[in-house]
Amino acid sequence: MGDKWTLVVLVLLGRRPYRFNELHRAIEGISQRMLTRTLRTLEQDGLVDREVHPTVPPGVEYRLSPLGTSLLGPLSALADWATTHHDEIAAARARGGQ
Repeated sequence: MGDKWTLVVLVLLGRRPYRFNELHRAIEGISQRMLTRTLRTLEQDGLVDREVHPTVPPGVEYRLSPLGTSLLGPLSALADWATTHHDEIAAARARGGQ
């Protein structure tokens, strides 16, 4: 959960399932390698399900697992907190974090 891409991927997958390339296009600035690593980690953690479709080439679709879906509420609360305290955070940064 500590890297900057994990939350972005979780939020996007919370909207709907994505194929790899459309997910890559939806996240500006992420490399294919980093997206692959992020998805693998989320899958290992049980937050994302990966489904391979028997097409040529194989189509792979990612979606939140039930465990991943249960994380959307706390993530939303965190986003609400950050929005509420944005001015205080910006002021602390302007003071140099003191």
